[in-house]
Amino acid sequence: MSVFQLPCGRWKADIEPIKGKRFRKIFKTKGEALRFEATCRAKVINAPDWSPKPKDRRKLSELIDRWAALHAHTLSDGEARRRLLDALAKELGDPVAIKMTGNEYAEHRTQAIKAGANLKTLNNRLGYLRSVFNVLYQLGEIDYANPLARVRPLRLQEKELTYLTDDQIETLFTTIHGYCRTPHVAMVAAICLATGARWGEAQALTPDRVRNQLVTFVNTKGKRVRSIPIALELEQQIHRHFKQHGLFSNCLNSFDKALGESRLPVPAGQSSHVLRHTFASHFVMNGGNILTLQKILGHTTLAMTMRYAHLSPDHLKDAVSLGPKSFLSHLNISKDQMTS
Repeated sequence: MSVFQLPCGRWKADIEPIKGKRFRKIFKTKGEALRFEATCRAKVINAPDWSPKPKDRRKLSELIDRWAALHAHTLSDGEARRRLLDALAKELGDPVAIKMTGNEYAEHRTQAIKAGANLKTLNNRLGYLRSVFNVLYQLGEIDYANPLARVRPLRLQEKELTYLTDDQIETLFTTIHGYCRTPHVAMVAAICLATGARWGEAQALTPDRVRNQLVTFVNTKGKRVRSIPIALELEQQIHRHFKQHGLFSNCLNSFDKALGESRLPVPAGQSSHVLRHTFASHFVMNGGNILTLQKILGHTTLAMTMRYAHLSPDHLKDAVSLGPKSFLSHLNISKDQMTS
């Protein structure tokens, strides 16, 4: 019985309306105890927080399926990311998602590092997987905290961004003209060098987006339309190219082969991105404003653009003008002074 009388004459309510939630309280009268019992049982019915929820037994692959159905279509790389996440779930043994722990993931990552995995790739994979949990939590698909929230990305050594000199640009185009069969490679490369565009952005241009000495990119990584001024001569050459050869084809592979044939010192992984770095580097070295460069490149944060700040002619010049100079006199010591 959930309500009963104690030897002292008082009444005790001992109620467990759902398993795991038990309420006990002593009252002076039986009526008070019965009302308390009725209140507890009513709350279980009317308040969802009081009602038990079935445990989420879905595996990681099932959560990735839900993420793909609800969110992947909003991303420009949604399909590619889905494939990467599926492979990652398989590597992890497709655990029950709610039981995942940061410690287990860190151990898996350690084994991947020992096997020679790229650290930047591992950071990307962590970010993608954490995003799955975050998105599903925001949408109400799951009601538990992100199990990877406290797993920190690996600290990477910052790499210097490689850019081409004027002579190297000449070498590159000489190689392209002599090596590439498709006529589109040189023109797409020229647009990248003139605007700082990514290869995919330049390759997707159509004639209607090149006018009034502006090139307008709409298929951007940041999902923002941006228009970049170009020289009249380049605008005319682009339109002549479209009339003669039609729209650009997918010619990135041809560019990659030409770049390799040129023997230019471009680090692995940069490929066509060296053209974007070259534009940004020359822009800053010639005195361009870093905020203007941010808008041209389409960076969402200034921190990304600041990677080029060290190339500015005025960068850290105070280190020379304001630093100590008295030590300089000690560098002109004669041989006699050194031997005495």
